[in-house]
Amino acid sequence: MSYETLTFEVRDGLCHLTLNRPKAANALNLEMAQELLQAAKRCDEDAGIRAVLLTGAGRMFCAGGDLRRFAEAAEGIPAFVQKLASTLHESLSILARMDAPIIAAVNGVAAGAGMSLACHADLAIAAESAKFTMAYTAAGLTPDGSATYFLSRMIGRRRAVELMLTNRRLSAAEALEWNIVNRVVPREDLMAEAEKLARELAGGPTRAYGAVKKLLIASTTNDLEAQMDLETKFIVDSAGSADGAEGINAFLEKRKPKFTGA
Repeated sequence: MSYETLTFEVRDGLCHLTLNRPKAANALNLEMAQELLQAAKRCDEDAGIRAVLLTGAGRMFCAGGDLRRFAEAAEGIPAFVQKLASTLHESLSILARMDAPIIAAVNGVAAGAGMSLACHADLAIAAESAKFTMAYTAAGLTPDGSATYFLSRMIGRRRAVELMLTNRRLSAAEALEWNIVNRVVPREDLMAEAEKLARELAGGPTRAYGAVKKLLIASTTNDLEAQMDLETKFIVDSAGSADGAEGINAFLEKRKPKFTGA
């Protein structure tokens, strides 16, 4: 399957997913949201995809929603935004709960929905030149793309409110200090470092990774006992899996495990 606004390539268990509207700063339009949903479903359903590396084509990661398309909708803007946000959110729900971890390689400005995507990823590495800003309220809009769910849990309510109300622009170094990204590297090293991490994860226990993601989401609403019940369920499942057996045996035999994702 080919895409107009994305590139999608799988090599050795790693999916390279690139936002590909560089002349429009990789801004999110309805077509991109729809194609992102298709890509998310492929990543979730294909057991051969064991990690996803998300980045942007050109010099920007993603400038957010394509406001030109918002304006073109004129009086139909509420219906247009409803379809755009709903489609985007369906894709993000799939990505959040699928087994394969997502690594964002933030190669430039991540604004609005672009910053939301960076926060939504399981891990993020940023180029030293990257910038982060919520940007929504600067256009009289409110955040979407899961930002209000993940950002406050990453940096705390006070800082999240500051970013969402003032649209303060953070440097990559500040994003690292604020716990928005895991690592900052020189721009020329970004893709090599991000791919190295993604390939390490692609060789790991994929089902266990997926269980970790689901556990962390559930922890935001479960009470202690419900969360421990869920922990019991997942560790029982993982212990009975092929990767669980391999991991235990490799530990006892003092060798590196060879996980298959099964």
